[in-house]
Amino acid sequence: MSFSPGSRRCYSVALPLLFLVALSFVVVAIADGASQDDGPELPSCNNPFKLVKVKIWVDGIEGEDFAGLTASFGASLPKEPNSPKLPAVFSNPLNGCSNSSSKLSGFVALSTRGDCDFVTKAKVAQSGGAAALLVINDKEELYKMICSENDTSLNISIPVVMIPKSAGDAVNKSMADKHVEFLLYAPTRPIVDYSVIFLWAMAVGTIVTASLWQEFSTSELTDERYNELSKESSNTRPGSDGDKEILDISAKGAVVFVITASTFLVLLYFFMSSWFVWLLIVLFCIGGVQGMHNCIMTLIVRKCRNCPQKTLNLPLFGEVSIVSLVVAIFCLIFAVVWAVNRRASYSWLGQDILGICLMITVLQLARLPNIKVATVLLCCAFVYDIFWVFLSPLIFHQSVMIAVARGDNSGGESIPMLLRVPRVFDPWGGYDMIGFGDILFPGLLVAFAFRYDKENKKHLANGYFLWLIIGYGFGLFFTYLGLYLMNGHGQPALLYLVPCTLGVSVILGLVRGELKGLWNYSPQSSSMTNPSGEA
Repeated sequence: MSFSPGSRRCYSVALPLLFLVALSFVVVAIADGASQDDGPELPSCNNPFKLVKVKIWVDGIEGEDFAGLTASFGASLPKEPNSPKLPAVFSNPLNGCSNSSSKLSGFVALSTRGDCDFVTKAKVAQSGGAAALLVINDKEELYKMICSENDTSLNISIPVVMIPKSAGDAVNKSMADKHVEFLLYAPTRPIVDYSVIFLWAMAVGTIVTASLWQEFSTSELTDERYNELSKESSNTRPGSDGDKEILDISAKGAVVFVITASTFLVLLYFFMSSWFVWLLIVLFCIGGVQGMHNCIMTLIVRKCRNCPQKTLNLPLFGEVSIVSLVVAIFCLIFAVVWAVNRRASYSWLGQDILGICLMITVLQLARLPNIKVATVLLCCAFVYDIFWVFLSPLIFHQSVMIAVARGDNSGGESIPMLLRVPRVFDPWGGYDMIGFGDILFPGLLVAFAFRYDKENKKHLANGYFLWLIIGYGFGLFFTYLGLYLMNGHGQPALLYLVPCTLGVSVILGLVRGELKGLWNYSPQSSSMTNPSGEA
């Protein structure tokens, strides 16, 4: 592929990647949780809500575990899986609101949610001699089963657990003509898993690497950047911004970008399906291949500047650098292998590599010209994050951001625009994650601070780059602290990251008397940048 220097070349690469950034902005860090309040505090109905592991055996063969949530009443479950297996049976009637015609004695009774309150279901199951009660929810989320204010003298001595609809469907299918047994226990979760520390280091490291990446670039690299397979010749001065694919973000463009992100979020909410997520996976792979090619070629050209000079002629592509072609094929194979194995336990590593390379590339081609534009962009993103997490339930009856991030109606597929790390020491497994938008948007400001310090010959102590990196690190810490204090309810990361980055830069500028210069700053190289490369 061959592109001429200038705006056409800039847009051919910038727009697809920035489109991915808009899509990545729909993800927030979430943890396992349940809906609604905790109900009235009563002596016989004040059990803490605990996640339950439900192990299942079908005809003696162990199946895949699924999760449940204990009620605020009933017996407690052991922390270890050392209790005996119990056979399962469906209540008859299935709602469990009246005495069952099925034998419940010594069995784990299953009933569906609805038609009567949870306490009534528990009393009916207990009176029939059931060893435990599993209530199948009519949705995927785990609902907190609470008492009413009239339930003042309960005597429920069996465990009562809610399981999601998908688990109930799987059990129903297995029990059609087979013998099913359950084992219930509630393992203790660690307060903090070490994966959070690793994820924190990856997010901070990505921003630092992207900000410093230009220092590793060479003027010869411009012919190889962003997945261009053709060797190009340029008449512009080597190393100038005219050779580089840079998209300056304007204040108007920042507002339009956030509005576009909101539009994509609503579309995902209403039309989320497996094919829609597959489309995002394809776009992610395309962006990841571009980013990975850019990063690998940067390192190769730095070590061997003459390597890209060796070329060959290919139909349709013309003269192509051999090294660039080999790297592009490798990156394409890497992305395809990840996509095929994206549900494997090790797929998170490939996703993170593609994602980090993509974000490094985006932070090279898009930049903030000054603090004024940064304020517009980050303040709009700040409002966006808070609205779609906390205020959208007032309109849509649930948090749109959390519903999309959770992957409701996606057929088991998940949005790939995030970094994720497995919880190694959590008995529940799962992943800690952070969306690309929570790295890219503060990262644009941090990258601006690095360029500003360099062009104004500022050192680390009297500059802005170091303090913004520290602020971003603390912002991520506060994000996960808020996640813990809110019992795992979804948190808008930019609620903490924007004050800790933009706030720090503004306060430092005021204290140093440099805020006006930061606000109206114009890079020295802006005059050499193609004016059409502005968004």
